[in-house]
Amino acid sequence: MTAIAVLGSTNMDLVAYVARAPGRGETVTGREFRTVPGGKGANQALAAARAGGEVVMIGAVGTDEYGSRLRTTLEHAGIDTDLLHTVAGPSGTAHVVVDDEGSNAIVVVPGANGTVTALGPGEHAAIAAAGLLLLQLELPLRVVTEAARAARSLGVRTILTPSPVQPLPAELLDAVDLLIPNEHEAAALSGYDDPHAAAQILLRQVPEVVITLGGKGCLYAARGGETVPFPAPEVTAVDTTGAGDTFVGTLAVALGEGRAVPEALAWASSAAALCVQRPGASSSMPYRSEIDAA
Repeated sequence: MTAIAVLGSTNMDLVAYVARAPGRGETVTGREFRTVPGGKGANQALAAARAGGEVVMIGAVGTDEYGSRLRTTLEHAGIDTDLLHTVAGPSGTAHVVVDDEGSNAIVVVPGANGTVTALGPGEHAAIAAAGLLLLQLELPLRVVTEAARAARSLGVRTILTPSPVQPLPAELLDAVDLLIPNEHEAAALSGYDDPHAAAQILLRQVPEVVITLGGKGCLYAARGGETVPFPAPEVTAVDTTGAGDTFVGTLAVALGEGRAVPEALAWASSAAALCVQRPGASSSMPYRSEIDAA
């Protein structure tokens, strides 16, 4: 079983389903509202656990009802939450609008996530015991950088999802082994809209890059090699929320099991394709048996 440490956010997703997302200053009527446990960190942890990984979650929740529900959701998936600290105040929330085409727009309010600013001895020990460390950017950048540097010093492979996208310091990128942006994040980080060109620019900063392209699949590139496209299964998307995190969490398990990159990417793409055919983020993530069957 793959040991994976996830340092990241836990949010309650407040999801409104609409025929068409509102423009600026506009009000539209939704057809449904749901509260779904999420956050990029928690989503990746759940995806990895359901795919067969042994996962420890590092982060924080608040003292509100959302915090209790977020912790319970992770624990029911078999995730170690000993390092998911409870802090006074509200938990993080993500306010999501999903339209009839399955596209989404999201506003994240950090809440308790903003209190995670440094690692303690327990966090260092959890990273040292892991085979992989998953990072995103919904926690303060300084703790993400600290964790990546700790993992590098310990010989732990680090995967970074640069979302929400922002300028990244060299000291963080120097400690990242695999960068997984979507095409918009890759463009913002590289200055190039073309994903092939963006990948080559990003390889100047990290050894490996996977750029996700939604329904078109993904591109893989490593230093010294060509950029290789991998198509995604053709499916009808219901809700794309959580698809990227499903891809990353599942890919981490596959790589941790020593699978070759093409096989690992195909497996993760199958998981993401299953995810987008269901509503919600964490609630739509597939289990290992479903991924294998797909």
